[in-house]
Amino acid sequence: MDLVRYFLDHSSEILSLTLEHIWLVGVSMILAVLIAVPLGILIAHKPGYKGSLLGVANVIQIIPSLALFGFLLPVPWLGDRAGRLAIVALTLYALLPIIRNTYTGIVSVDPAVREAARGIGMSSSQMLRIVELPLASDLILAGIRVATVISIGVATIAAAIGAGGLGEFIFRGLAMVDNRVILAGAIPAALLALLADLGLGAIEKRLRVPR
Repeated sequence: MDLVRYFLDHSSEILSLTLEHIWLVGVSMILAVLIAVPLGILIAHKPGYKGSLLGVANVIQIIPSLALFGFLLPVPWLGDRAGRLAIVALTLYALLPIIRNTYTGIVSVDPAVREAARGIGMSSSQMLRIVELPLASDLILAGIRVATVISIGVATIAAAIGAGGLGEFIFRGLAMVDNRVILAGAIPAALLALLADLGLGAIEKRLRVPR
């Protein structure tokens, strides 16, 4: 009951920070998709770039989130605004699963389908747009789904640099040693991750094609 009362008393702040959290994740995911999908297509068609691009994305993924924020702080323009810094960090974290799944989706297209597309005179760009991307769409979305859930979790750390979001409650609660405050950030963040996973998972199932 004490926790419920705390949620009711602070509902406006919880809503505000939840919307801020969604904004941070939403903007970073849009940027990640715009960057990672073309990179995934690139390494699918030019495998020579695969090792270096995936290697860089893997290195970024294994850097602890607070350390990555620290590395980006001295960067001109980014360090001036915590929100910008958080969005760039979240975008970098989201790249690997989207690049990897885009690559996998493109290369897993049945060669017979490619040959049929070439046989009717499709150019490489037409084949990509009409054949490869639609057939790979479920795997691409699976990568976006994983990246979104990761970003929702990592975005809670962004509060440590003043970027806002639900992590503010978590860090405030840790400082106060108050479980109610911690849960005021942790529960909405967990619900956001769950809703994103279920929603994108449902869309992914609709797009799934037999291979």
